[in-house]
Amino acid sequence: MFNAPEIKLLQGFCSLNFGASQEDAILIFGEPDEIQNINDDILNNSSLVAHYWDLGFSLFFDNHFNKRFCSVEIDNKETLLYDCKLFALKEKELIQLLLQNGHALSDKENHPWGEKRVSFDSISLDCYFEDNKLVSVNFGVLDSGPYFNYFPN
Repeated sequence: MFNAPEIKLLQGFCSLNFGASQEDAILIFGEPDEIQNINDDILNNSSLVAHYWDLGFSLFFDNHFNKRFCSVEIDNKETLLYDCKLFALKEKELIQLLLQNGHALSDKENHPWGEKRVSFDSISLDCYFEDNKLVSVNFGVLDSGPYFNYFPN
């Protein structure tokens, strides 16, 4: 398994690479606690979501691309990024960490329900804060451009 969840930007999550199958995920993480199908007619998205509630993340498999692993939503407080505990960082510290590793901030947005989204589009990373505390992270595969890595070798 793994000691702490690890974000591998533009590659995958822990030892699960983008483009992997749901069966690959089960070999690494075991059976999910819940499976859900999500359809978004506006974005023309359809995903199978494997929720690992006790482990603190949900894996998304794109139904339009043979149910291949495409993104993850994480709220596990032990998650690592660049060997740092991501959820221990304040917003400014997180932005600085990513800048130091060559990733520019793309956008910030305050949502009416109280969350603040901080986005890094070049690495498909969205971080959500409440009261300056990181509460969840979403990241995935880029679907175009020079970093397209949907089916790893």
